[in-house]
Amino acid sequence: MEKIAKLASENGILIMSKSSCCLCYAVQMLFQDLGVHPLIYEIDHDPEGKEIEKALVRMGCSGPVPAVFIGGKLVGRPMR
Repeated sequence: MEKIAKLASENGILIMSKSSCCLCYAVQMLFQDLGVHPLIYEIDHDPEGKEIEKALVRMGCSGPVPAVFIGGKLVGRPMR
């Protein structure tokens, strides 16, 4: 999905998240503890959230969130 690619390429670190996801929160806290401030994109606040979830799974995520992108590349939540 273009929106994901654009966000990932424009931000050094991007975390695709849901506001109600405890694992997403834990990943966000990990980055904060490391002194890193990634862009947190809450897909449940986006009207296209369901489409974004599907796109993340098509990209190789085992679940839609949390999905971590560093330098424009998906590095977190790979398929098992």
